[in-house]
Parts: sequence; C-alpha cells; structure tokens
Amino acid sequence: MAKTKMTVGDFRKFKKEGKKFSFVTAYDYTTATIIDESDCNIILVGDSLGMIMLGYKGTESVTMDDMVHHIRPVVKGAPNTWVIGDMPFGSYITPELAVANAVRLIKETNCDCVKLEGGVEMLPQIKAIVGVGINVMGHIGLTPQTASSLGGFKVQGGTPESAAKLIKDAIELEKAGCFSIVLECVPSGVGKAVSEAVEIPILGIGAGPFVDCQVLVTQDLLGMYGDFKPKFVKQFAQVRQVMIEGLNEFHKETIDGTFPSPEFSFNKQVDIPKLY
Repeated sequence: MAKTKMTVGDFRKFKKEGKKFSFVTAYDYTTATIIDESDCNIILVGDSLGMIMLGYKGTESVTMDDMVHHIRPVVKGAPNTWVIGDMPFGSYITPELAVANAVRLIKETNCDCVKLEGGVEMLPQIKAIVGVGINVMGHIGLTPQTASSLGGFKVQGGTPESAAKLIKDAIELEKAGCFSIVLECVPSGVGKAVSEAVEIPILGIGAGPFVDCQVLVTQDLLGMYGDFKPKFVKQFAQVRQVMIEGLNEFHKETIDGTFPSPEFSFNKQVDIPKLY
C-alpha cells in the first residue's frame, strides 16, 4: 500500500505526538521513485547537488536554474513524499529577491516548501516568503553555504554562548513562520535543547538522537558517494560497491562473449539477401 504524503500540519502534529520521521535527499527522477516506494517521509532536493551531481567543491556555485532543473523530476517521481526545494546561495539576500525566487521554485517545480539557511539575520526574508503563502523550512547550526565564515565544516554550538544563539535562532524562526527547522552538526545535548525550545519539529543532521527527525544524504547513507564521509553518517548499505561489481561483470561478459546470450537476443530467423 502506498504511503500517505505528509501535510504541513503533520510536522507539528508529529512532534506533539512524539512521532519520529525520516528525511533523505534526491536529485533525479529515478532516485525519487525509489524513495517514494520506501517508508521515508521527506525528500530534500538540496544544493548539495553541487557536489553530489555536478562535481563542485561546494554549494556556492549552484544556481536557481540548477535547482529548478533537479527539483522538477523529483516532484514527478515522488508524488507520495513531501519534497523540499533548497534556496541556493545568493538567491535570498534581500526580502524582495527571496520572495521572487521562492515563488519561482514553487511555480516551476510544484515542490511543497522552500528551505533557506540562517538564523535571526534571515527573519525579514522568512517573514516575506511566509507572507506570500509559501511554506518555509529554516536551517541553522552548520550552514554549508556560509561554512567558510563559520571556520569550515565544523561542529557548531560547542560553547554556552553559541548554543544559546542556536536556541534563540530556533525560537525566532518559529515566530517568523517556519514550520520546521533543519539543525546541522551540533552536540547531542544542544540538539535536545533546541528541540525542547520550540513547538515545531527540529530535523537533525548530525544533531544527535533527541531531535524530531533524522536527516541524511541518500548517497551517503547508501555508501554511494566515495569522496568524503562525515562522522555522523552511518552507511546502511554499500550500493557503490554493488554497482561497481555489476559494471565489472557486464564488462567481463562483453569481453569474453557470454553476453548477450540467446536469452537476451532477438532470435527470429530472417532470410537475408546477399548484397555483397
């Protein structure tokens, strides 16, 4: 039986009921169809596609056109799964620009919400997007688009002052209208404190077990992406190795002539006139 797609109201309802849920990534139609057949609740089409799909060193070069191009097929492939469209670097530097680009994502892809990075400094943009009727997911803690200003890809909230800022950020994002918040790369106790401070769910990636939802990049959790594995990633399968083995077996059978066998050939006999 197909799963039931979450609604925006379910996010707060699940938190209130203590019901955990899961959140993964997709950047193409095929992967989206696989996730849609799984029990996972949410798909993010993240600007991480810059590294995963386009081979960039970071997310800063990802454009709005890139995001639209990748979100569209995911929405088509996952009709039973909540789909988030990520706002790329530079697309929400003013409230006016934020609204224009959020509207574009919704109109051109039919995704269910947009996500943007930043704490209290992003309140004008968040309020403006919410004000035109678009669901907004926040993102605090480690924010990859501005990681260099945070000292690189490092754990955030490791001091009383920085932990307090994350709690304040979450409270203010909730007041501004965010229906949920991604919290990335913080100590488990900080994740717990942030989650307890708000009524909207905290979606944790590297934020410990006490948040409301667990987030991982699909290519990471399936062992597909070989360049780098963060500490917080558990690999639940080794799909990369299975793919390599399958490709090598195809190559071997091509070279030794065992593929294609009659089973995989069209075997109808045809009288071919001799033309040479």
